[in-house]
Amino acid sequence: MKKQTWLLYLAGLLAFSCTSNTPINQEETAVSEPVATQTISYTNPVLPGDYADPSVVRVGDDYWATATSSEWAPLFPILHSKNLVDWETVGHVFPDKLPEWAEAHFWAPEIAHENGRYYIYYTAKKKGGNLCVGVASSASATGPYVDHGPLVCQEVGSIDGYEIRDKDGQLYLVWKEDGNSQGLPTPIWAQRMNEERTALTGEMFEMFRNDPGTWEGGLVEGPAIVRRGDYFYNFYAGDKCCGRECTYGVGVARATSIKGPWEKYEQNPIMKQNEEWKCPGHGTVVSDPSGRDYFLYHAYNTDSFVYAGRQGLLDEIKWGEDGWPYFENNSPATTAQIPVPGGATASEAEDLDISEEFNDGSLSDTWQWPVEQKPAYTFDEGLLVLEASPGKIGTVLGKRTVDADYTATTAIRKSALHGGIMAGLTAIGDNDNAVGIALSDEQIVLWAMKGGSLSTIARTAAPAGEEMVQLRLTTEEGDQMQFAWSADGTTWHPLNEGEAVDASYLPPWDRGVRVGLTAKGPENATAAFDWFRVDN
Repeated sequence: MKKQTWLLYLAGLLAFSCTSNTPINQEETAVSEPVATQTISYTNPVLPGDYADPSVVRVGDDYWATATSSEWAPLFPILHSKNLVDWETVGHVFPDKLPEWAEAHFWAPEIAHENGRYYIYYTAKKKGGNLCVGVASSASATGPYVDHGPLVCQEVGSIDGYEIRDKDGQLYLVWKEDGNSQGLPTPIWAQRMNEERTALTGEMFEMFRNDPGTWEGGLVEGPAIVRRGDYFYNFYAGDKCCGRECTYGVGVARATSIKGPWEKYEQNPIMKQNEEWKCPGHGTVVSDPSGRDYFLYHAYNTDSFVYAGRQGLLDEIKWGEDGWPYFENNSPATTAQIPVPGGATASEAEDLDISEEFNDGSLSDTWQWPVEQKPAYTFDEGLLVLEASPGKIGTVLGKRTVDADYTATTAIRKSALHGGIMAGLTAIGDNDNAVGIALSDEQIVLWAMKGGSLSTIARTAAPAGEEMVQLRLTTEEGDQMQFAWSADGTTWHPLNEGEAVDASYLPPWDRGVRVGLTAKGPENATAAFDWFRVDN
């Protein structure tokens, strides 16, 4: 993973003009006076790590984004930017608990804004049921959000909700019927929605569906609709989204009415893979104040691939003389330039390394945990005290990985561990698939959980008389993982005779690997960590 590099230069004064491209999910800001801008050069991804299905909206001078959480909480990050390139996590839609009606598969959130209120349409599995599209709203982009429950739940599942107004100002919800989960076609549906966004009204109608004999293969999904001139343009993704066998791409269809007929572009897909980025798709269109259009979407980096997950990329949408949109080279850009208002630029390089010292009594917003198990923890004089749990791999606090090659380290207080607890540093696919190094009963243990089965790979005696023991995980090529321990941070002792553990089994089809801290043992037991670091 290349660190983001910024080249800044003054582009002078740019007179912003109005545009006929008016997506429902952004608030246009008229600018009558020339505004000083700069042009920045950026390197994709702009959202490094597992940020699948990103969605973005501009409100005035601010950009707000969110992305899929899948089975990791807290649900649906809220990210903020002034320039579409430099993003900061500032909260979550559901920071403390799951929506009451849902239990899993928290996918494809879409953020919209209108009349001072923010709306998040999201996919989730209903308790005891199938996939539904739900909605939550807030007066602030950062929340708190009030959940309004599911809007549509079809028999085979409903996903990928998106709101749009027709030419008469009528509000609609657009979504995909998840037929591919049952080997069936995947219609994109639309239906009127009340102004409160709490219920659908009238009759639903089909926009279009996948054509199996084309690049679309088994599905079309992820609709993102904008209006430009006389047409509505529906940017959508086709074929397999995820995992090693993915074949995703981006297509576009247009119509003069929301109800169609919809014409698919004869040169689809307009976004395909290249040597650096694989399986691009499922994004949102956003316009800057000058009327330039951009697409925030996801793709796999061909080096880190499934291990880092589907990362967030940004590319400008160009418009041809024939009225159809296109991307330069019909594939993701490695580097590109974007004009931004003066003062909306970032530092010279984005630091993708992680250093958590646990000194301020709180965790940063980028920590995650499995949706079914919220961790309990406290802070004690610069230590993170993590409560253990007995199930599977125990209590989990993880971070997204962003590269195929990285080193993660932590320091754990050996004297604070009690019998029956195993706590340490872990690479995590999910609760059934993980590998880690831990302290347990005066021993250092290299362990693996594969398909829900726990095994020990190697073990050695922990150093006697040491207050702190450091644990290290070094990963190459995404899945070759070596583990070591140290009493002083200088002399390192490898486990497994220095041989790498093959961790290619870790990532589920829709997620990247996390790396972090785990504590397995009796519920009243705790583990104390001094710090956690990742160097990419």
